[in-house]
Amino acid sequence: APHNGGELDSSISSLATAAQTIGGEVHVLVAGTGIDGAAAEAATYPGVTKVLVADNAAFDNGIAENLTKLVVDQQAAGGYSHIITTANNYGKNFLPRVAAKLDVAMLTDVSAILGDNEYERPTYAGNAIATVKSSDSVQLLSIRATSFEKAAPGGDAAAVEAIETGADADLGLTTFESAALSTSDRPELTSAEIVVSGGRGMQNAEGFETLLDPLCVKLNAAMGASRAAVDAGFVPNDLQIGQTGKVVAPELYIAAGISGAIQHLAGMKDSKTIVVINKDADAPFFQIADYGIVGDLFEILPELTEKV
Repeated sequence: APHNGGELDSSISSLATAAQTIGGEVHVLVAGTGIDGAAAEAATYPGVTKVLVADNAAFDNGIAENLTKLVVDQQAAGGYSHIITTANNYGKNFLPRVAAKLDVAMLTDVSAILGDNEYERPTYAGNAIATVKSSDSVQLLSIRATSFEKAAPGGDAAAVEAIETGADADLGLTTFESAALSTSDRPELTSAEIVVSGGRGMQNAEGFETLLDPLCVKLNAAMGASRAAVDAGFVPNDLQIGQTGKVVAPELYIAAGISGAIQHLAGMKDSKTIVVINKDADAPFFQIADYGIVGDLFEILPELTEKV
């Protein structure tokens, strides 16, 4: 289970739903130090029958080699039929290594579970959905969190069991030095209920600061961006939404100055309500928009912010 010390990542709620869809007993593995709170929370998700706790500093900071050994060892001990995690940087870090160690295929970005060995996943930038079957004895899946309903914690707590991990838990192949993390009082982009995104049409970084940022504050929204805006240096790449960025599915997605290339749509097309602001009436984004405003975003955004 992805976590940040004592707090589980929000994607755990979607993982719980995916695991319930597969069926059978669901065990959650929480690894690291200072994880008592995360383990206790994991135990209250519906369908969870046991939480396995590996309390060892070797698993802090997501060292891939150490996590891989832990997961492979637990697979050997428990004989699990499915191993699932989130299709984000956390899951991408270690699950391919687990697949190699177990000599099985890994199915990435799973968006629907049709059976115990049949799944759907997007392909061609989300323009097609592939139905795939796996004949492997162990199914390894990375789950697209935005495609599954979020389960709510708070049920009867499952059993919490400590795993014995010895001195060999740290393989010594990789050493964590430091992490430079951006902090914000805004909602997390991938879990925000409202996302406001800007594209190349914002013209420069100042456009994001003076036009998008005030609207985000008013709506308590997360800020996103197209790859074109990131490549132009308007905003940092952790705001990028799309095929090569983050995948979001908020209740409301507002896009300003974004043409709507398929690579961007792949990252947000599951949004519940889509509002597009663009001066080009023929922009592809309008084809999937619930509401569209054709006009100059430098006039529309300040007026919209004022009236919210």
